[in-house]
Amino acid sequence: MTKILWTDGSASPNPGPGGFAVLEDGVPVRLGREDPSSNIRMEGAALIAAMEYAGSDGAKIYTDSEFWVNVLTKWAPAWEARHWTKKSGPIKNLEMVKTAFRLYRENPIELCWVRGHIGTEFNELADEYANRARLGLTAPESSVILRKVLK
Repeated sequence: MTKILWTDGSASPNPGPGGFAVLEDGVPVRLGREDPSSNIRMEGAALIAAMEYAGSDGAKIYTDSEFWVNVLTKWAPAWEARHWTKKSGPIKNLEMVKTAFRLYRENPIELCWVRGHIGTEFNELADEYANRARLGLTAPESSVILRKVLK
């Protein structure tokens, strides 16, 4: 059965200390942090952690990051075709983009964008856990180190 995962990332201030969370059935299955970081990096880290967690089983992943949905479904294929360049200059967080795109292509992943901060239960919960991770919350069974997800 395909996993249903919810992700979110947080940095405050932006840039500043960052955290991310991946939830399954409302329970954090991956938490991580990076300092310094940005909201964009933490949203990407959450998606990478979710795709790694799902692996070849696949997942339907809910995210409030329209940016990362566009990166993986629209922009990365074109950037890759142009040898990881874009017309307007360098691709920010290129290592993260490449890792996320590889995982997205290699696994049965369905990305679902949801509007953030409008009361969607698991989106709000993922946000809460991302903020807790940013502040240092860890759990041995769910904690990840960002450099390990950027293989």
